[in-house]
Amino acid sequence: MNGKYMPEQNNQSFQNSAPVSWLFKMAWRDSRKNRSRLFLFTSSIILGIAALVAVYSFRDNLQRDIDEQAKTLTGSDLTIDSRKPISKPVMAMLDTLGDARARQLDFASMLYFLKGQGSRLVQVKALEGNYPFYGALETTPVNAGKAFRNGRNALVDRTVMLQFKAKPGDSIRVGALNFAIAGYLNNAPGQTGFSATISPIVYIPLKYLPATGLVQFGSRIHYSYFYQFNQPSAISPLIKKIRPALDKEGLDHETVESKKRNTGRSFQDLSRFLALAGFVALLLGCVGVGSAIHVYVNEKIAAISTLRCLGVKAWEAFFIYLIQITFIGLAGAIAGAVLGSGIQFLLPLVLKDFLPVEFTVQVSWLAILQGVVTGLVISVLFALPSLLALRLVSPLNAIRLSFEPAQAEREPLKWLVYLVIFLFITGFSYLQMNSWMQALIFSGSILGAIAIFYGLSLLLLWMVRKTLPAGLGYTWRQGFSNLYRPNNQTLMLIVAIGLSTALIATLYFVQGILISKVTLSTGKSQPNMVLFDIQSSQDKAVSSLTKQYHLPLMNHVAVITMRLEEINGKNAAELAQADSLKGRPKIDENERRESSSRAFKSELRATFQDKLTAAETITSGKWTGKVNSPSDIIYVSLEEGYAERINVKVGDKMLFNVQGMIIPTVVGSLRKVNWGRIQTNFRIVFPLGVLEEAPQFHVIMTRVPDNRTSASFQAQVVQNYPNISVIDLGLVLQVLDELLGQISFVIRFMASFSMVTGWIVLVSAVRSSKNQRLREVVLLRTIGAKGRQILSITAIEYLFLGLFSAAAGMIIAVAGSWALAVYSFEAVFLMPVIPVLLIFVSVTLIVVFTGMLSSTSVLRRSPLEVLRKDT
Repeated sequence: MNGKYMPEQNNQSFQNSAPVSWLFKMAWRDSRKNRSRLFLFTSSIILGIAALVAVYSFRDNLQRDIDEQAKTLTGSDLTIDSRKPISKPVMAMLDTLGDARARQLDFASMLYFLKGQGSRLVQVKALEGNYPFYGALETTPVNAGKAFRNGRNALVDRTVMLQFKAKPGDSIRVGALNFAIAGYLNNAPGQTGFSATISPIVYIPLKYLPATGLVQFGSRIHYSYFYQFNQPSAISPLIKKIRPALDKEGLDHETVESKKRNTGRSFQDLSRFLALAGFVALLLGCVGVGSAIHVYVNEKIAAISTLRCLGVKAWEAFFIYLIQITFIGLAGAIAGAVLGSGIQFLLPLVLKDFLPVEFTVQVSWLAILQGVVTGLVISVLFALPSLLALRLVSPLNAIRLSFEPAQAEREPLKWLVYLVIFLFITGFSYLQMNSWMQALIFSGSILGAIAIFYGLSLLLLWMVRKTLPAGLGYTWRQGFSNLYRPNNQTLMLIVAIGLSTALIATLYFVQGILISKVTLSTGKSQPNMVLFDIQSSQDKAVSSLTKQYHLPLMNHVAVITMRLEEINGKNAAELAQADSLKGRPKIDENERRESSSRAFKSELRATFQDKLTAAETITSGKWTGKVNSPSDIIYVSLEEGYAERINVKVGDKMLFNVQGMIIPTVVGSLRKVNWGRIQTNFRIVFPLGVLEEAPQFHVIMTRVPDNRTSASFQAQVVQNYPNISVIDLGLVLQVLDELLGQISFVIRFMASFSMVTGWIVLVSAVRSSKNQRLREVVLLRTIGAKGRQILSITAIEYLFLGLFSAAAGMIIAVAGSWALAVYSFEAVFLMPVIPVLLIFVSVTLIVVFTGMLSSTSVLRRSPLEVLRKDT
């Protein structure tokens, strides 16, 4: 044969292609001995699929509930909103709309309980008409939702009632007027647990609002007009007809359909984040599958070469193991889908305070199908690079019992599979992020991490081979030599263990960054109480009252209300038209109009100052603190995020309407504002010499030393100045602390899928190399090595492997987390030393413990028994 395999010498029974049933039978028979290992492969992807199915099911159920409850959520067929009083001609037009009408004015104000003398900032809603037309104001007693409209009564949010131990029949004061509490308000259209906690609602009849004295200059009042139509099909043509008038007046409108769309879109980002977290867990699991299958396939070379000697074709051998892996992936995907369907029942529990609808849980077969297909496809894709090498196995391997890795390098299909994997990850990432750039960065980061670990693996092997001292003891030399012996899996193990460590650590660090990013705290030098809507005539008296209580005036600023009229000579309608002519991606007409005119729709709050505060930093342009002459150009400073949203840059011209006075300005600078700092911050700041005489109200920030002083001071303010609103930041921070605890739990809940999967992959990667070491351990025992020596050799090998992999993983995790903190979250990254050490030590110990555990089972049996069973 001259050392070459001759196909004509095959067993005649395999001259033709083997039947498909035989391939399945061989796949089944071959798996019997390895089912425990195959289960470990499968476990790597179960949690990733479970996370995806849970998120997909949650998304589908939420969208279904939004669609079914949209009318109740809106309360009307059409809602028109304004941040300012509507002109008489437009109001006359609005009064002709619909078959039933209602209106509501809502604003923030202080609520004072006469019995307990407690006060709380609430959202007052002054209502006229039979709104909501769909659903109801859920109250206790039940009839209170209708009865409160018949007299000087109020509905008060249940949380506030419980906080101040109030009961129906007690009296409250809103502004200068007293109301009787008609009942508890349990729920209202569009209200969530979160909004009720942060901004509790109080309903009063609209006809009593003027007598409260709360409608005056500086009051931020939101005007809402509700309409019911007997024929809903008439709404769309009507909106198209009146839209020009609405846009000109700066009015927003919402229908049941737009409510469905907007509510679904607001939770789309949450679903994408959760799905991406699940996808990271799945990718990590597939890295485990890929590394385990690589080892598994290498162990099957002798069996495959024997089949090749019997006439089995290369592709048939490939399909035997492809069938195995396909069923492994399918089993793992199904198990994960079942687990995910159960986990979806937990998500509504942790997210209930954020949900605007009554959530119902049902099995989403579409989500299950998506999870199963995703799991099957991605597990097979990650196994294919190793499986394709089976096509190159020569029958001569049955004699040589060696594998020639150089042949694998010439396999062009392997690189095609790698490309498909990259495209799959990028495509899936795009579906979650809705941005090709972010998807490419995400996929490129994963690819880069794998390349880094592969390079580190090669560096490690080179260092061990070149720098190993000749005078080392036998166990140390043997342990280090195991790292680069033939058939060893050092490269794959370092990639799998290092990548698992990096992802586990990165998730932990990012979780900490996110939680600290949204966590507020007040130090002893920070204000904990805010008084706003202070009229100019009240400013000196309120400042004097504050000093009487020996409270510091930590911030005392004037606030001017204005509207934006033009940007670079174009008003809202002209900008909307310009946007439509630019070659931008096609979006919904309502979205396009909203995007173009959002800068003009609401009233703006600005101030004037001659120097920057501690929370402000100039990022572009030049700061101008004073205008010396009326003829000077007025340079304003914009917060950089606001400027980006309205598409304005340094040098652009902006025209403001300040209570009827038109003021032309030029954007002189952009500022970065630390919104987490507790002080008055503004999107727009004017220099001194422009707005001092403009109509304005004032804000005072102070710090109260204890709850008793806080209650007494608030009571004095509310009784003497009922129009002034007081925010007790201590109470707000207490509420936020509870809320952020729930957000933290959601982040940890989703991160735990990836973390647990990372540990499974880590254990699986080490366990998968067990059979690689069996023959070596047996040979060592045969020539007289003691069990203690073998354990020492194994411990040294895995200790060095674990230390190197964990160190590389931690370095990449710290660098990646720092980059995310600085460039994505705009936060300061402080490396948590203790968690870093704990993760590093934990990973190393797990690697060593798992590796040694794989050898102890061999030491308990005779070498002959092991050889008969495992070879």
